[in-house]
Amino acid sequence: MLVLDDTIFLLLDGYGWLPGLLRRSHGPVAHTRLLGRRAVGLRGPEVARFFYEDGNVRRGTALPEPVRSTLAGPGAVHTLDGACHRVRKAVFMSVLTGVGVGSLAAHTGAAWDEAAGTWGDGRRVVLFEQAAQVLTAGVCRWAGMPVCDAEVPDLAADLTAMVDGFGSAGPRHWRGRLARIRREAWLADLVGDLRDGTDTAPAGSALDVIVNCRDAGGRPLDARTAAVELLNIIRPTAAVAWYVTFAAHALHRWPEHRKALRDGDAAHTEAFAQEVRRFYPFAPFVAGVAARDLTWAGERIPEGTLVLLDVFGQNHDPELWAEPYTFNPGRFAGRELGPYELIPQGGGDPLTGHRCPGDDITLALLQALAVRLARLDYDVPEQDLTISLRRIPTLPASGFVLTLPQPAPTQPSASSLHC
Repeated sequence: MLVLDDTIFLLLDGYGWLPGLLRRSHGPVAHTRLLGRRAVGLRGPEVARFFYEDGNVRRGTALPEPVRSTLAGPGAVHTLDGACHRVRKAVFMSVLTGVGVGSLAAHTGAAWDEAAGTWGDGRRVVLFEQAAQVLTAGVCRWAGMPVCDAEVPDLAADLTAMVDGFGSAGPRHWRGRLARIRREAWLADLVGDLRDGTDTAPAGSALDVIVNCRDAGGRPLDARTAAVELLNIIRPTAAVAWYVTFAAHALHRWPEHRKALRDGDAAHTEAFAQEVRRFYPFAPFVAGVAARDLTWAGERIPEGTLVLLDVFGQNHDPELWAEPYTFNPGRFAGRELGPYELIPQGGGDPLTGHRCPGDDITLALLQALAVRLARLDYDVPEQDLTISLRRIPTLPASGFVLTLPQPAPTQPSASSLHC
């Protein structure tokens, strides 16, 4: 069967590309080619289970070079499989679960309160940029990173550039690639200083854990790989700025949800955060490589084929979500989610599989900041709030501009660092 390369159509159609391909295939499997490689597109909870089932799909060789050079980095946990992946993933989960989640949310909440205290007097605030800085400050304080307040804006800009560049072949990609090179070099020097005793990391901090991390063979990570993994803690945290901006967009379009958030209704806050992650687009799909000859729904998937799990399509599938293009947090009220239903950051068990280890952190941070956002008294001036589904990752075109007539009340955090 002759299958044409669809790379140009992915770049042109964005989030709609894979759902459209599956719709036109009139079957459970869509055959295509990407970057010259044979590929298949699949969708649905059972497909997600099949995708993440051990031994079916490898992730290590699936990330295309443009994604590795902006999002993941060379030698990152995302590029590993088998025992190597399990050992490295366990290190991440040791700092990104349990008490660590609450501590990170508290640091980030304090950083938001400090920043919001400077937003008054009618000045225009681009929420996306400010949220990225708040998240960067919060995660650096929590992780024990030696970053002072004056350094946060540039670091936040680099971290968001890495995320913003993964879905582009143009200037955005090169900005992200250069940002990663710059920050990997900075962190590799930091790792070297910590290991030779020039600097010290707070005991038990994420910085301490990664600097002393060992691979599956018991060897310390080289300084560059340790730097990559440090970035893979702070960079995804800064990426929550996309969801915070989407939350503001949702509150602007559907202000009826503001009161429950302001009142601190925990159940509604969680449901609101989950609906933001379902409704708004972030990752269009996740990819792996068939580890062996596979069969799905009677169709053969040869070893080495790219396997694309349709994230955007599944999160808007009417068979899973009634009226999927309606923003409705109530759909999550009392609903026990399975590990393969809502997959904005992949599916499966983050403890053992390739699901993002920051899934719980994303949810906790989004809840903490959505409540604070709802409690702000701000105006939304005239601006372009359209969200293009052709741009990956997308965002309201204006970044969501707001103005506050008065500064928000604040108390300085004891954890604040000043140059």
